[in-house]
Amino acid sequence: MDRNDTRDCMKLPDHLEQYYLTTMYSLEFLIGFTGNVVVGLGSLFYWKTWKSSNIYLINLILSDLSFICTLPWLVLSYSQRAEENNWCKFNRIILFFNLYTSILFLTFISIDRYLLMKFPFKNHFLQRKTTAIASSVAIWIWVILELSPVFYFISSESNSNSSHCLDYASSGDALHSLIYSLILTVAGYIIPLCIMWFFYIKTRSLLINHSLQFTAALPIEKPLTVIITAVSIFSLLFAPYHIMRNVRIASRASFWKPSKCTENLIKAAYTITRPIAFLNSVINPIFYFLMGDHFRETLVINARFSLKRVLPCYK
Repeated sequence: MDRNDTRDCMKLPDHLEQYYLTTMYSLEFLIGFTGNVVVGLGSLFYWKTWKSSNIYLINLILSDLSFICTLPWLVLSYSQRAEENNWCKFNRIILFFNLYTSILFLTFISIDRYLLMKFPFKNHFLQRKTTAIASSVAIWIWVILELSPVFYFISSESNSNSSHCLDYASSGDALHSLIYSLILTVAGYIIPLCIMWFFYIKTRSLLINHSLQFTAALPIEKPLTVIITAVSIFSLLFAPYHIMRNVRIASRASFWKPSKCTENLIKAAYTITRPIAFLNSVINPIFYFLMGDHFRETLVINARFSLKRVLPCYK
């Protein structure tokens, strides 16, 4: 590798953070904020009855908005290459918090959709409002406890002019951070993914074995579509991020010792996967339109009514 290639290799992660991350996070803020606010307000105003699925979805909205509202400061920190250390830690913990609460709420939604098909004419105890509220509170508490070590690992690098906030995979003791990251990957991602696949397979089995019965009882396409979409999000968005996060941390550990250029290429690949993983906050509103009780139709009708009041010429 010649000197020019080496120089480009060394600069690539910084360029990606300054231009790629700022662009992606800006787009995610604009699209995600609009989608979550519109559908969230529509949910609050137009849901006539609250079911377990509604409770999980509104918690998913709150989780997404908590992350999306930090994106302007995240964009500013990457564009200016500086951020105050305490706010840096808070910002990164919110980012992780959204990721793992979203994963768990999507998992519970897949379970809820399966129970809806398994018991179409009665509410399973897991579908009761009290159970959904208790489960939601438990999810928030569990993720807070699960992510508390992140405060220990995240740090910043300072020079005479500024303080640059490092991401989780690039800071802290590499070996300890890798152990924690692997545990978090298994507990926060792989286990929920297996649960979701399990209920996806069970749902398909129900559709195959009882298709005639369910066709007459309720629209079977809706719960199946929700579960398929959730599994796709898990596989396409979250897997590359978790793989590259662990590879990035391992590249800093003493047992690997890659070349500096290889380490920067790994960091660049990890950087690319980060905003892709958090696209879930933009895609999640799709679930609100896929869920039941004519929500989509009600939202469209009321939007048209509001436009007619504001614009008399609108038809």
